[in-house]
This record gives sequence, structure tokens and C-alpha cells, in this order.
Amino acid sequence: MAPEAKVPLLEGRGRGATPAQTLGNIVVSIVGTGVLGLPYAFRTAGWLAGALGVAGAGAATFYCMLLLLDCRDKLREQEETEEDGRVQETEHGHHGGANYTYGDLGERCFGPTGRYFTEAIIILCQTGGTVAYLVFIGQNISSVLPAVSPATVVLALLLPAQVALSFVRSLSALAPFSLLADACTVLAVAAVVKEYVRLLVERGQQPFDGRSALAGLWGVPFACGVAVFCFEGFCLTLALEASMADRGRFRSVLLQAIAGVTVVYVGFGVCGYLAYGDATRDIVTLNLPNNWSTAAVKVVLCVALALTFAVMMHPIHEIVEARLFGPDGWVRKRCRGGSIVERAALHLSRVAVVAALAAIACFVPAFGEFAAFVGSTVCALLSFVLPAMFHLRVVGPTAGAWVRAVDYFFLLSGLVFAAHGMYTVLSPQ
Repeated sequence: MAPEAKVPLLEGRGRGATPAQTLGNIVVSIVGTGVLGLPYAFRTAGWLAGALGVAGAGAATFYCMLLLLDCRDKLREQEETEEDGRVQETEHGHHGGANYTYGDLGERCFGPTGRYFTEAIIILCQTGGTVAYLVFIGQNISSVLPAVSPATVVLALLLPAQVALSFVRSLSALAPFSLLADACTVLAVAAVVKEYVRLLVERGQQPFDGRSALAGLWGVPFACGVAVFCFEGFCLTLALEASMADRGRFRSVLLQAIAGVTVVYVGFGVCGYLAYGDATRDIVTLNLPNNWSTAAVKVVLCVALALTFAVMMHPIHEIVEARLFGPDGWVRKRCRGGSIVERAALHLSRVAVVAALAAIACFVPAFGEFAAFVGSTVCALLSFVLPAMFHLRVVGPTAGAWVRAVDYFFLLSGLVFAAHGMYTVLSPQ
């Protein structure tokens, strides 16, 4: 399996996933814990600015996903031309209909350096997502059990469980937990919307009274960063398309999924902010009243996310192990023949990675700021900068001036966005 590939959660019998199953796979790959940080982003930017930021992030994500597909199609055309001339496999071992991964595109565009850089960005992006999961779980469990700090939850409860789950190497065995986690996320979203309706009826006032449409210009990049973070699974675009039986319909299915998720994100972000106003927390479930029903929602959600954490870790483990234990890996060269030492080193590498991420999570002060930072830096590079670079390299020479101008716009905007995210974190408060 390629480092960033992922087994579809819903698989069709026989020749591939149906459009409905592909739609489900796309939604499951996109939706994550970030959605519960959207109301805080809307509080920071204002309900109108937040809505425009999320809509813009959704549109940009969809367009850049199409760029990846265009690059893949162009490379296939080039391979078919080469095969017609020499009737043999290309140097990468692909045939005209072969499937590409994100790392493959990086290598075809910029050589081995392109693959290493792409995989490094994927690792950083997945690392940000997994750390956010740990922070989210720690803060929610701590809200249910106030005597236990978030760091204690991460180190005493989550770390041993995640170390044990890291030994499960079958991604398909873990995939159902992603469905459970998304179902629990929907339950949490429903709880927030229900609370919004209750508060609205109790107050007897207009929904937008006392709520800012535009809270401040500098809040917009923050909201955009959280929005980009919410559109997880960008690197799975090619794998999701490859899993579909009728690939020609993938673009329309992708549009339906992105549009639907964007509408839900905007609606939930607005509802959450209107319900709690300036008191909105960076994880909106922390605003819910302390009763047994909301505590149950938090606990079930956290358990599901803890089980899903192993799925989030899979791309990281795949890339790390490919570099350490692959045919030319550092460990493989020193431990010949699949020795016990090599197997022990493999398991130790997984434990070390999980422990390192748990340690990082203990020093993250707030979920909202961390999600915005990850979204505006590594996620922006992965979702906007790299697709634009690949498209300029592969399709640009034969594309029109308008297409190249749009590519350069996404390239430069993504770089500026990432630079702003870094500046916001590093600048003195």
C-alpha cells in the first residue's frame, strides 16, 4: 500500500465502489473533530466573515482536488504515448491505467526530492491532525472529570491504549471505527444545535442580536485556517477516485460531497456562535451543560476518536516504515532476512512515534489556535500549494494563460497564508 493510501471505508462488491458509497467515503474522509471548533472560529471572525471563509475554503479545496486529477490524467496520457512507442512498462512500473498516489505525483514532477517533500508535508499534516485528536479528547474528558487534567488523560489513559492499537497493522480492521467516530460527531453537532434552539426559545430575541457579522479583519485568516483544517483527507483524493467503479462520475460525486459538507459546516458554525456568542469555547462541546446526557455524548465521542486515532496514524507509520524498513531502508540494510531485531525495531518505531505525539499534545495550550495554525500552514501547503505546483509542472506548458494565472494565484495565496500562520504563532503576544 502506498504511504498515503487508505482502504475505502465503504467498498462495492466486484469492481469498485458505487457513487453512493464513494460519496460516503469522501464525507467520512473529510469530516473530523475540526468541525467542533468552527463556532469558535465564527466567534473570532464574525458570523458572516466565518461563513464566507468556510465557503471559500470548500471551493478552493474542491478546485485543487480537481488539479490533482488533471495531473494524474495528463501523466497517464504521457505514459500511454510512451507505451505506444516501445510497448513496455514505464520506468516507474506503471501502465497507462495505473493508480497514482500523492507521493507519486511529487516524484513525477520533481524527482525523488519532490516525493520526499510531499511525504514530509503529509506527515506534518497528519501529525497535526493526530495531535489535535489527543488535545480534543484530553480537554473533553477533563471537562467530564474536572479532577483529571488534559495532560493526565493523554499520558495515563490515551498513550497506553494508542501504543496497543499501534500494533494493529490492518487498516481495514480499524476503518469501522472511523464511521463510529463520524456518527458520534454528528451526535455532538445535533446536541449543540438542540441547545441553540432551546436557548433561542428561552431568550425570546432575534437570533443575530448581539452577534457580530465581522468581528475584525485579523479574525478572518484564523477562521480560514480552521476551515482548511476541517477539510481533512485531501491526500486521499486519488485513492478515493481509484476505488470508484465508474471513475468518470467521480468529479460530480466529489462536488456533491464538498458542497454538502460546506453547507453543514457553515450552518453549524453559525448556530454554535449564535447560541453562545462571546462565551463560545474553542471546542463547542465544552459549552454544553453539565448533565448526564452531554457527558455521555462527550465520553462516547472521545472513545470513538481514540479508536480512530490509529487510522489517522496509519499514513505516518507507512511513510516512516517505508524509509526505515523498505528495500533501501536504514534498518533493512543492517538487519538482513527479516530478523527478530528488525521486527522489534518496527514495533519500537511505532511506539516512539505515538509517544512523541502524546508528548507534543501535552504542550498544546488550546485546540482552536492549534487547529488554525495547522490549517493555515501545513494543510494549506498540502491542499493548495502542492497541487498548484504539480499542475503548473504537468499541465501548465499546454494550458491557457487563464489556467496558469489561477494556478499561480493558489500557489502564492497558499504561501502567503502559510507565512501568516507561522508569523501569528512566532510573533510575541
